[in-house]
Amino acid sequence: MRKLMNAFFVAAGLLFTANIANAQQKLAHLNSAMIIEAMPEVKKAKETLEALNKTKTADIEKMITEYQGKYQAAQAKEKTLSEANKEVVGKELQTMGAELQDLEKRITDARTKAQQEMEARNAELFNPIQVRADAAIKAVSKEKGFAYVFDTANQALVYWDGGEDITNLVKTKLGIPLTAAAPAPAPKK
Repeated sequence: MRKLMNAFFVAAGLLFTANIANAQQKLAHLNSAMIIEAMPEVKKAKETLEALNKTKTADIEKMITEYQGKYQAAQAKEKTLSEANKEVVGKELQTMGAELQDLEKRITDARTKAQQEMEARNAELFNPIQVRADAAIKAVSKEKGFAYVFDTANQALVYWDGGEDITNLVKTKLGIPLTAAAPAPAPKK
C-alpha cells in the first residue's frame, strides 16, 4: 500500500511539473495567406503570370480558329462530293482530315505545354516569396520567444483560445504597411 501511495505522489509530482512547463511555453497564431498576399512581390508575380497566361491563351485561340476554318472548309468540300468527283474529292477530304488531326494534336500539345510552363513559372515566382515569408515568421517567432506558432490560413488549427496574433509583426518584419483589415478569427469548437 505504501509503495502504491509513493507511486501516486511521484506521478502527481511529474504531472504537476509537466503542467508548469507547458504553462510557460508561449503560443501565437498568424495568417500566412494575408502576409503573403500583402507582400509587394506577389502583385508583380501575379501580373507576370497573367501576361504569360494571356500570351499562351492567344496562341492556342489562333490554333483553334485555324482548326475551325479548316473544319468548315472540309465540311463544305464534303458537300460537293458526288459520284463523278468521288476519287478526287475523296483524296482531298482525306488530306484535310489528316491536317485536322495534326492540328488537333498540336492544339492538345500546346495546351499541355502551356500548363507545364505556367506551373513552372508559378513555382519560380512564388517559391522565393514563400521562403522569404517563412524566414520572417521564424525570425519573429524566435525574437518573441514563441514555442508554437499556428497558421490559421490553412485551417489546420480547429480550436485556439487566445495566443498572440503575430501576423502584423511578420508584416512589419517584411516591411509591409499595416493598412489591411484584420482577418476574422478562426472558428472555435
